[in-house]
Amino acid sequence: MGKLTRRGLLKQASFAGAAVAGFPYLVRPSAVGAAGTVAPSERIAMGFIGTGGHGRDMNIRSFLAQDDAQAVVVCDVDPQQMAMAEMMVNDKYGNKDCATTQDWREVVARADIDAVMISTPDHWHVPISIAAARAGKDVECEKPTLTVEEGRALVETMERYNRVFQWSTEDRAVDVYHRMCELVRNGRIGRVHTIRVELPAGPDSPGNPEPQPIPEGFDYDMWLGPAPWAPYTKDRIHWNFRWIWDYSGGMLTDWGAHLLDGAQWGNNTEHTGPVEVEGKGKFHTGGLWDTAYEYHLEYEYADGVRLIITSGNPSLRFEGDKGWIGNRGWRAPLEAEPASILTSVIGPDEVRLFTEPKGEQRNFVDCVKSRKACYFPPETGQRCFTIAHIGNISMRLGQKLRWDPQAERFVDNDQANRMLGRAMRSPWTL
Repeated sequence: MGKLTRRGLLKQASFAGAAVAGFPYLVRPSAVGAAGTVAPSERIAMGFIGTGGHGRDMNIRSFLAQDDAQAVVVCDVDPQQMAMAEMMVNDKYGNKDCATTQDWREVVARADIDAVMISTPDHWHVPISIAAARAGKDVECEKPTLTVEEGRALVETMERYNRVFQWSTEDRAVDVYHRMCELVRNGRIGRVHTIRVELPAGPDSPGNPEPQPIPEGFDYDMWLGPAPWAPYTKDRIHWNFRWIWDYSGGMLTDWGAHLLDGAQWGNNTEHTGPVEVEGKGKFHTGGLWDTAYEYHLEYEYADGVRLIITSGNPSLRFEGDKGWIGNRGWRAPLEAEPASILTSVIGPDEVRLFTEPKGEQRNFVDCVKSRKACYFPPETGQRCFTIAHIGNISMRLGQKLRWDPQAERFVDNDQANRMLGRAMRSPWTL
């Protein structure tokens, strides 16, 4: 009973009602929600796909802290990572009930799962999310997308199947970013003319492409999935996937998914994007890692606002005709000029930006129950990640590009438009 969802119980009620009538049985207090617990029928049953460091330490740990969510199954192609996740879940519940699998398809096919948390490398985010939605699951997924076209397919799928979806990032729950964006949206720095974003640089070395033996039990073919076939090396998997174009877009997409969201949020452009981009980057040669490890990009919005992205210390800053506000360093204290901006009070009739101080996992569980949109929904993420994707394309082509955010196409540039999607290795499709 501990693994049954509300839907499962309702389906069985008509069959079980007559049989249990008058039958004596004992019910534990936790089964009916006594003593501060939540009844199993009221918990969101969850499967966890991808159980690496962040998948465990941030995502599984955070959901285990929610009394109204219950971990049912963990999945990873790496049996060592999966075993650690299984132990976390079983230790939390004091049993050995957590199921395991190396094939994510078994997770989304389970009738007793309400929702999934996807913490895989980027190239798997959209294919698994779409499959989960078609199977009737709500989805929280790590950011970002791999391509602009995949992101649009995800947005359309979540709308078609009416699924609750959360792009997993904590920034909208972090007080300094929420406060910064509210002050900007309410005109405390006047008309915004420039947004400055700094993101971490990539690795100094190019990575070792020499093939190595696949570790015992590691399902490397499943790890590659829709990406092109390539020989195994430890410099390709786990954390290092970020530096390889086949699986990610480097720090521009990885960290950009955080601070570019803040830029869009404060600029009130969550459903659109820039109309022009020009980027220059440094790329390693002769090794494995091929995303830009240093970069400088300049964008322009239709209203003339400039967005400047550089590699450096993770930072966000808005500049307007009446002052500026920002911070230097991840979650660093706010600074402003004039300093009086920092003590400004947001009035009851001014813009209030939706947040959940308890984090994206708490917000997701609440929205699964209410069927309301999460604080970082599909369309908002699509527009955010697209900024990074078109920046990467500009750097790789070495060209200044014009962008149509409504059509999500480059203007008069077929070569750049071909880079908005990727071929998928058979048999994988969206």
